[in-house]
Amino acid sequence: MVVVSDSALKRARLSRNLTLEEAADLLNEITGGATDASLMSGWESGRKRTGARNRRGLCRLYGEPSEVLFAHQDGQNPASLLEASGTDVVVRLLTRYTDLVDAMVEVAAGAREHLVVTGSRSREKVYLGAIETTVAQQPDLVHCRVLYGPPRHQAMTEHLVRLLELRNPSERRNGVKGLSIGLVEPDTALERFFIASERAAVVPLPSFHGADGFDCGVLLGGEAALGLVQHGREACASARPVETIEAVRSLPVRHGGALWQGEA
Repeated sequence: MVVVSDSALKRARLSRNLTLEEAADLLNEITGGATDASLMSGWESGRKRTGARNRRGLCRLYGEPSEVLFAHQDGQNPASLLEASGTDVVVRLLTRYTDLVDAMVEVAAGAREHLVVTGSRSREKVYLGAIETTVAQQPDLVHCRVLYGPPRHQAMTEHLVRLLELRNPSERRNGVKGLSIGLVEPDTALERFFIASERAAVVPLPSFHGADGFDCGVLLGGEAALGLVQHGREACASARPVETIEAVRSLPVRHGGALWQGEA
């Protein structure tokens, strides 16, 4: 068993802004056990191995699969499944704008546990509306929005406001924060575009039809989607929170750059 300083188990706790004590208390509510902060720390570092009951409880608490949360305890590379599957994770190449939008809407509509969206440029009403509908209809869903710089369109600002009208980021359901909105700084940070649920993900690609757009993409299966969910949640956890309507409306609308109507 390898001792590590930053495991997926620890990152899952930090992404929910939980202390070791808070996470232990929530786990005990699920399992009926007596886990404490010291034991949680041992599991996260790999100094101690988590038993079957607590593994099930932690998977339920964090909404992550066992092979991801406990890879450091089991001597596995958490990326090994994705590496082994290679291009098999690509379900379909999306070469038309309409196909891209339809696929992103399907990912949003199909999310039940996690919905992670990155990017600051979207203005596609059908797509943004699908995200809002899912957030409204799925109370247990954990939604993270990662902005790379201020919104590029007023439609994005209004979308963020509607999300904050639907949910209060300071509230927790079943001990888990249901909405997080973070702004990655500085503005020079490499922007990423994707939407991912626990089931599927879409990653836009530079346009095959010109230099100024992102109107193509790939639809990815569950294993890749889980990896992107974790990617986005970690990015959101380290970003500057923008989680009040006043904070969102104070962001400048940064026009310019390569724009398209469907970017995540």
